[in-house]
Amino acid sequence: MISSPAIFPFPQTFTKAKVVLAMRTARFVTRIITFIAICTVAVCPTGAQQKPDDVVRVNTDIVQTDFMVFDKQGNFVDNLKRDQFVLKVEGKSRPISFFDRLAAGSRSEEAQLAAARGNGVNGPGVPVPLDRGRTVMFFIDDLHLSPGSVSYTRRMLKQFVDQQMKQNDQAEIASASGQLGFLQQLTDNKTVLNSAADRLRAFQMAYQSVEYPPMTEYQALVIEQHDTELLNFFVEELIKREGALPKEQAAEIIRERASALLVDGSEITTRSFNTLKGFIKLASALPGRKIVFFVSDGFLVDEKRSENLTRLQQITQAAARSGVVIYSLDARGLGAGLPDASQPMMADPSGVLLRVNGGELQSTRDGMNALASDTGGRAFFNTNSMPTAVTTALKETSTYYLLAWRPETAEQRNLKFRRIEVSVVGRPDLVVRFRRGFGELPEETAKKKEKENEPLPVRKTPTDEINAVLRSQYPVSSMPVAISLNFLDTAQYGGTLTTSIKVSTSSLTLEPQGDAPTAVLDMAGLVLNEQGKSVSNFNKRFTIKASANNPNGKPPETIFYNHFALIKPGLYQVRVAAIDVKTGKHGSAYQWIEIPNVGNKDLTLSSLIIGEKKPENQIEPADPNSKDPQQPAAMRQVVVNVDHHFASSSSLRFLTFIYNAATNAAASRLSDDPAGGNRIPASVTTVAAPDLAVQVQVFRDNEPVITTPLHKIQSEGAPDIQRVPYAADVSLSGLQPGAYVLQVTVIDRLAKASATQKLSFQID
Repeated sequence: MISSPAIFPFPQTFTKAKVVLAMRTARFVTRIITFIAICTVAVCPTGAQQKPDDVVRVNTDIVQTDFMVFDKQGNFVDNLKRDQFVLKVEGKSRPISFFDRLAAGSRSEEAQLAAARGNGVNGPGVPVPLDRGRTVMFFIDDLHLSPGSVSYTRRMLKQFVDQQMKQNDQAEIASASGQLGFLQQLTDNKTVLNSAADRLRAFQMAYQSVEYPPMTEYQALVIEQHDTELLNFFVEELIKREGALPKEQAAEIIRERASALLVDGSEITTRSFNTLKGFIKLASALPGRKIVFFVSDGFLVDEKRSENLTRLQQITQAAARSGVVIYSLDARGLGAGLPDASQPMMADPSGVLLRVNGGELQSTRDGMNALASDTGGRAFFNTNSMPTAVTTALKETSTYYLLAWRPETAEQRNLKFRRIEVSVVGRPDLVVRFRRGFGELPEETAKKKEKENEPLPVRKTPTDEINAVLRSQYPVSSMPVAISLNFLDTAQYGGTLTTSIKVSTSSLTLEPQGDAPTAVLDMAGLVLNEQGKSVSNFNKRFTIKASANNPNGKPPETIFYNHFALIKPGLYQVRVAAIDVKTGKHGSAYQWIEIPNVGNKDLTLSSLIIGEKKPENQIEPADPNSKDPQQPAAMRQVVVNVDHHFASSSSLRFLTFIYNAATNAAASRLSDDPAGGNRIPASVTTVAAPDLAVQVQVFRDNEPVITTPLHKIQSEGAPDIQRVPYAADVSLSGLQPGAYVLQVTVIDRLAKASATQKLSFQID
């Protein structure tokens, strides 16, 4: 539906100096329950839906790359200037046309990246980028992880989520095997990330043969490289076990086993590489610089049986184009290289195995080191503290330099792969970490030319197109789409999830039709559980006409729609997509929500439902034509600011419902009042109101900027004491533009319990 702005009629106000949180009377509570109509508030154009900016940009006009400079103590060297750097491409110096210093995830990062390309993202009508936070991704090479390393990795992931994620950060946990399923997604929802970490299990496919004598992949490689001493060792062990066996036959058995083991190992590594390459390519859709932690027990790159060396190079080039910096973490820790006590051991009096195994550690780390160093990161080996390594890497990558240069000749503009070097003039003591190259490998160029010669694909149907958008790994922003998820529990319907959707019409194509220019917009949505199965969905088509009263012939700026779904407790993701039927231009938005189990009688809060306070004369009545059978009465009381963007001069108004508050029931047996008062019959039982207190806080960068005193909630006269409404205003005056978190904590003094809800919002 297309709806007009409306607001909560609640008089409480928060300011930075003083907070008023009283719900005055039972009549006021009744007013809340009766008169608030569901609607949506268009605060401002969606600021978060912007075209992603590549950190590394390669085209015929300009090439740009990021790099970092450290001193001997590992500290970032700040305040360096353009003329202090030397850039070389294939050994030849190139003039630097652009130079800047950036802070990862900062408010200005995207604008600076755009400036390096000679254009800007802050055109007319486009908001200045706000705090975006860091993008931190973990790729778990579980095909090469022992059970012990999986357990260690799981603890590291949960420690990062619980202790190291900042307010505006987003993270993703992915695995080579795909065992994390639908939870393998970029999100700021810590419940999702912890669930993904909990789901991680040992999936090690092969490290050594199960036959006797046991052989590792590295030992198989050494045997194939004609190490006769090791071959003879295995031959003798086999003859001891099998008895009378000709030595030549035993040697052939060992060679065949080694060859088969290497084939299996190469296939497993190929699978890991292919998954990692696809993961990094998908990351190109995300803005800014991305940090990927590659966690593994190491692997071998077998050039004889596979193209894994080429795949390794393709991964580093994909990382360059996607703005990805890889940090490799060896999950084996300080104990790496020692025999695994869980595996059968062989006597080694001659020290043959000890000599051979000494080279295994370095060989299995070579690929991990290449992934890191060639993408501008580094590898962490010989440490039993992966969380410390993660902290160090995030600190190192928090600030970086960006430079760009312009190719001058046709040869220089060719996109073939080239090596680059960056150094600081007269400072050989400084360490410069940079991407080792840019451009395309020859085989990638050949594949691109083949695709260029293919006929243009036939456009899919709008249904197929919108389904493809809904299946995309990350939301797309060609058409701005925003959603807000709100959970309420009602006596009539139980748990209800409302998805409020806002779509900007600025990018729609209008065509003459009848008496007004017209566009057609398709909108679809899915509510998916944590296994990725749909529990609710919708498909809508909107015909949008330009207003006859609008001299510019433009449609309404925004379309709003609300989808209601009855839903059970659990973790869910809502995906919404919109598409211009005429052009195929589209956009999408994804969001997670955890639905609590109100039936377990624990103190629980509904979602924080927010809007922007407006003058009373702008309040509009509820839609009398709304007949949605799933629309609960409580949801018809709510004002929703879909994109959570507010003007700095406004007030934020929120509403929440408090479930399962404890009460004291006491039988009152009163006789006649000697003073002539009313007599209460002995059969009457009174139920005392809950004893609830609330504190409201607003955070920026995990630091409180507004904190209210703990204040009693006046709930006497509420029609349903198991569903107590509470609402108040927060004045945003004086707060700087940026990203904030609203946190509401309710304390049940009778039950000695508390519940908290949080919600992110932006001040423009």
